[in-house]
Amino acid sequence: MAYRKVRAGHGGPLHSRALENVELQATALELEWDMEKELEEPGGDRFQLEASVCHPVGNSSDGGDPDMEPIQPSISPRGRFERLEEDPDYMTHFTRPLPKSQWRTFCPLARYALLGAGLFILGLILGRYTHATPNQTSSPPPDNDLYQKILQDITAEKIQSHIRALNAVSTEDGELSRALYLFRQWTDLGLTNVYLANYSVLLSLPGSSPGTITDKASKKCYLPDGNACNTLNLETISSDQFFSFAAYSATGILEGEMIDVQYGSTRDLSQVNTSNQGTNRIALLKLGQAPLIYKLSLLADAGFVGVLTYVDPCDLPSQQSQEDKAFGITLNPGGDPSTPMDPSISGSYRELRKNLTSLFVQPIAASLARELLSGLPFERGSPCTRLSMSATSGRRNITLKIGTKAEYKTIYNVIGYLKGATNPDRYVLVGGRHGRWYQGNGAEWIGGAAVMTQIIASLTMQAKQGWQPDRTTLFCSWGGSEFGNIGSFEWGEENRVVLQSSAVAYVSLHHPVRGKGVLQSVTSPSLLQLISDIHKKTSFLHEALFPDDSSAELLDPFSGLYETVAKATGETILHLVSDPVLPFYPLDVALDVQNKLNDGKMGADELLAKAASLRESSAFFQSEMMRPANDPKERDPSHVRMLNDVLQNLERSFIIANPPPGFYRNILYGLDARAVQFSILKNADDVQSPSKFNQSLSLILNAINSAETLIRSGLDLFENDPNRAS
Repeated sequence: MAYRKVRAGHGGPLHSRALENVELQATALELEWDMEKELEEPGGDRFQLEASVCHPVGNSSDGGDPDMEPIQPSISPRGRFERLEEDPDYMTHFTRPLPKSQWRTFCPLARYALLGAGLFILGLILGRYTHATPNQTSSPPPDNDLYQKILQDITAEKIQSHIRALNAVSTEDGELSRALYLFRQWTDLGLTNVYLANYSVLLSLPGSSPGTITDKASKKCYLPDGNACNTLNLETISSDQFFSFAAYSATGILEGEMIDVQYGSTRDLSQVNTSNQGTNRIALLKLGQAPLIYKLSLLADAGFVGVLTYVDPCDLPSQQSQEDKAFGITLNPGGDPSTPMDPSISGSYRELRKNLTSLFVQPIAASLARELLSGLPFERGSPCTRLSMSATSGRRNITLKIGTKAEYKTIYNVIGYLKGATNPDRYVLVGGRHGRWYQGNGAEWIGGAAVMTQIIASLTMQAKQGWQPDRTTLFCSWGGSEFGNIGSFEWGEENRVVLQSSAVAYVSLHHPVRGKGVLQSVTSPSLLQLISDIHKKTSFLHEALFPDDSSAELLDPFSGLYETVAKATGETILHLVSDPVLPFYPLDVALDVQNKLNDGKMGADELLAKAASLRESSAFFQSEMMRPANDPKERDPSHVRMLNDVLQNLERSFIIANPPPGFYRNILYGLDARAVQFSILKNADDVQSPSKFNQSLSLILNAINSAETLIRSGLDLFENDPNRAS
């Protein structure tokens, strides 16, 4: 389960009737739809309901230096506005000048200063006790009873019935049969304008035989899972072996010396013996710590020509036993490789890009990596010791054979609308998948499709009785996702202008349950308060597409976990589509920025001062502009519309044009849970370039300045609002 602000649009076309009144701005935009790619962390199904620790908001000190004490996510158990009162003097540090309309009345107001101060203190004391009422919420939903009806209709039994029906869907027609089933189901449930969007795209598929790895010294030939390939014929080889490949890798036969590079960081590569520069070098690489595509770029720059990649057993969750399993990966950063930045529709120019890297890449099981590293067989039950080349291993030459093929195939997206009433031109997208990597494996997509279908059923049941959300909800099931989120990219590229101006948020339901454990959620900084009982965590081990022997029923026999995920996701969707003021919090973004700079390494006073200024502007905006808008007695429709436009666009200030390979374009998103600094600074550290580091600092400074400019422009708009001036 994952929630993110939409950073850019990707997109068969949005229905013309729903969008005919939208003013489209013809602005070019480099798009990214990697919210699907990085949201599928292992363990995304583990359940944990724990609130974040509440800390005072804090302020910058005199002279413009920020208060750089350790800052926790600004979650308050008493709500998004009440937490501002935890720092009662935050407004005294705000440097924005008084509104022009207030200068004329400044002197008359001064005579009442002492009286006003006394009343303010009394009001603050009364307000403290008032806001401490246990059952009070800062922004109650429009209809609590309606919300409860919708959520109560989401039950484990209903989700189980969807899972059984989806299991019965024929797989003979591949992706088309699954897409057609969802199309008919969503139409019958009452979604409007349900349609199929199909694209002809270039896919990298298994060849006539699986990849092989041969040790030249021992003459042993291995399949990707470590089984011997010279004792088996093609009829006895598991189909999973054929799908244990790297999509869009270079193909052919490569001979070279295997080099252990661990995780492939610049530090790891600096320790590689350079005496063998004249020979072909094949890296033995662990997944994790950084995006695979990024690490491959470092290896290519270092002169490697091939890569064997695996997952170290110590990096796997304790409940998983996948050391002897091979897996599949994709080297596609997103979309159809033959039509970069353009939708794969009739008339688009195509480039036949069969390989997206010059490297020969083959994923292998950890047990085979252990064999190649030490020559010793894998021993179960032994203590978890990270794999590395032993001192006695010596040099090992191998032959790598990769025989994948590239073909054009048609993929299908299913899109359905639940139209909004007040703001039908604002879209909340809810996405899942019906594509799959391994043939016959339904666990990859059935759980998410069942949860989404039940959410649709519960929402449309109330819609048939007259309820209508404020904003339009787009339910999307993507095809071709396993090869690099191709379906979502192509749909987004076809609808980029509309989505850029009108998309509000994206909620992902890909593979919501992977096993028993604690619930985890990946979210944008501005949505932290909305899901304050869930921790933010990311990982790159999801890049390994392991064969899943368990079905959706085996993962969750009674669908209790699916029900929990469905209810939590349903409530999130309801807030996003129905709250008058979008549940995005500028102060959380500002605090996240300060956290990323709070490592003592910046040394850039201007950058720190800008971060402090953004924090204070955000706190003022959240308290003085958002709080009144959430009060029905003070709410003005034009005010709310302008306010939501600011909130919707805030995180877009942090999008950069050309991130390093595999990195997010939104620089607020870290590479993993342990990385606290901006990811583009990590890249600058990796390449050890002072100019690159200064360039990254400049990008961060400009992003912070852009965000504050947006906040202040909102303040200026509301300052000149005649309704507020009166």
